[in-house]
Amino acid sequence: MSIMKWLSEGKASLDEKITVTQEDKLPICGALTLFTDEPTVDIRTLCRLMISLSDNTATNVLIRRFGISAYVEEFRKLGLKNTALNRLLFQPELSAQGIENYIVPQEMGMLLEQIYNRTFVSEEVSAEINDTLLLQQINHKIPGALGEGIVAHKTGEDDNLTNDVGIVYSKTPFIVCFAGHDTDVYQFETLIREVSAELYHLHNI
Repeated sequence: MSIMKWLSEGKASLDEKITVTQEDKLPICGALTLFTDEPTVDIRTLCRLMISLSDNTATNVLIRRFGISAYVEEFRKLGLKNTALNRLLFQPELSAQGIENYIVPQEMGMLLEQIYNRTFVSEEVSAEINDTLLLQQINHKIPGALGEGIVAHKTGEDDNLTNDVGIVYSKTPFIVCFAGHDTDVYQFETLIREVSAELYHLHNI
């Protein structure tokens, strides 16, 4: 969301091209790590990969493009008091020192409400973000028992950690945010699916 705000302010363009080097590539999630060469992609593509596939390489490329300090300052402007970006993804040496990134469900809900109401920056920017969130391909959590195409959401996963926050487009749309840390991932994701399905049916009457 910070990136979309900056783009609306003319600080970059969705069409700006960035070359992803071999050194940029991270394991596990995403598509960019599977390229045998060094693809050149635009910021729009990087944003879509970061959201829809939780592409770790795309995420780090975008963090480097604007700089951690810029995100920290923008988070403050957006009213995020405890959500924090303190390092790139997969920096075990910093993680061992207790330097981590954090999300706060209540703060994610605040941003999602602005997106739904089309008040985040502008109606156009809010709609672009919402459409990107609807491209999510990791759909076994909030929409797991609902089907695809009705939840605009962003997931997150790691060892003993699983998150999912989104807008559920039931008859009466609602926002739900789950963040599980130091948890049994299977059990917590089962809870996410069950609670989301129950809420969906309650809001679809």
